Amino acid sequence: MEREVKEQLKDKCRQIRYLTIDEIGELGVGHVGGSMSIVDALVVLYYRAMNVDPENPRMEGRDRLVLSKGHAGPALYAVLADKGYFDREWLYTLNKPNTNLPSHADMNRTPGVDMTTGSLGQGFSCAVGVALGSRIKGDGAYTYAVIGDGESDEGLVWEAAMYAAHKKLERLIAFTDYNKMQIDGKVADVNALEPLADKWRSFGWNVYEADGHDVEAIDSAITLAKTQKGKPSMILLHTWKGKGVSFLEEKWENNHNVEISPEMRRRALEELGEVH
Repeated sequence: MEREVKEQLKDKCRQIRYLTIDEIGELGVGHVGGSMSIVDALVVLYYRAMNVDPENPRMEGRDRLVLSKGHAGPALYAVLADKGYFDREWLYTLNKPNTNLPSHADMNRTPGVDMTTGSLGQGFSCAVGVALGSRIKGDGAYTYAVIGDGESDEGLVWEAAMYAAHKKLERLIAFTDYNKMQIDGKVADVNALEPLADKWRSFGWNVYEADGHDVEAIDSAITLAKTQKGKPSMILLHTWKGKGVSFLEEKWENNHNVEISPEMRRRALEELGEVH
């Protein structure tokens, strides 16, 4: 990756984190930790890897993202707003009455959202169906899916994983936001996933691991996944909840859904730097 491109992507990550904190801060409470941890992957996807057109959100043959990890909705909304799918002012309606930006993404309400997701695990199964449908149509699109590590406790995830491998969905590339925490505590304490990479391999997937906050590493993993044939690919992203804001990072064990007071919002935005 060229140095200039890398620096542009890193700065875009900063901007998206700013918008994410700003929208959650307007509401005063939200899923901060898991939104901030997945920003870098979303930026690499939407600003480098994916074939999409904000002016034509339903373009035939477009690449699709399924955010099965629904709690990260605010980060996806920040990206979509910045890309021009809708006006940035929408961000300040997050999870408010009559909003088009509900807590979990809704394809019928939000331009740019490719699949409605709700109960954890369900979105990943939908992503497998989307990838299969794309292959049947022969449109050449890639399907990307983002799941959480806590979400990976769901049996539905592994049923879908098995079927995707059976169908040899090589244009399905998934990410696990492996921030090591879920709503009830540390993943290792609630329902340990290790050896996670070996589990995915045993289900017939190509597996890659990357620093989830290194845009170059994420981009390299996606590029490598695209060269593989006959199997879907899983990229395990090692991430940190609340990434980008020091006082949120310090509370990584307890920042799943937290209050963002006006003072916390101000401090976070000052730390992230101004966005034009």
